[in-house]
Parts: sequence; structure tokens; C-alpha cells
Amino acid sequence: MNIENAKSQMRKGMLEYCVLLLLKRRPCYASDIIQQLKQAELLVVEGTLYPLLTRLKNDGLLKYEWQESTQGPPRKYYALSSDGELFLEGLDSAWSELSSTVSYLKELRTTDYNF
Repeated sequence: MNIENAKSQMRKGMLEYCVLLLLKRRPCYASDIIQQLKQAELLVVEGTLYPLLTRLKNDGLLKYEWQESTQGPPRKYYALSSDGELFLEGLDSAWSELSSTVSYLKELRTTDYNF
């Protein structure tokens, strides 16, 4: 199995959660989201992000507004909707459970098995 493929699949699974985490802090436009994800070493391209933002908006998890820009045309700023905030709370809980499970399994010693 190719480790890069496995890493790619893990990143895809985490992308929605990471985008929502960013938007919890403050409204952002797509280029800003991409830059923040790159800084966190989660590499994403526009062709991946825009469909995700559209889906999250269509699902009622995001809202947006147009804001004027000093560097060109107006920009679409995305923010969490109230449903998005509730959904993110559920993802936070799921992440805590998964993180706890993985940490537990990583720390298991062969003497801990009861087979």
C-alpha cells in the first residue's frame, strides 16, 4: 500500500472539520482558508476547497456575505451558521473520541492483550 495515498485519504477526511474550525474563529474568504490550512501543513487546492464550501453552505452549515476589497473585486466571506456551530460541536466530540482511541491503541503494550 502506498503511504502517500493513505495520508491523502486521512487529510480528505479531516478537511471539513479543519475548515469549520477555522471559520469558528472568524469569517474568512477562500484564499485565506487555503493559506491557513497550508500554514497548518494541510495542503489544499482551490479545486478541492470551493466544492466543499458550496456543499457546507448548501447543507446550511455556512453562511456568507460579500465584502468590498481594496485589492480587487468584492470577496465572499464564509462564516459558521448556527447549525454549523452545532455541527462543529458534534465533530469536536467525535474527534475527541477518535483521538482518545488512537492514543490508547498506540500506547498498548503486547502484555496488555487478553487473548
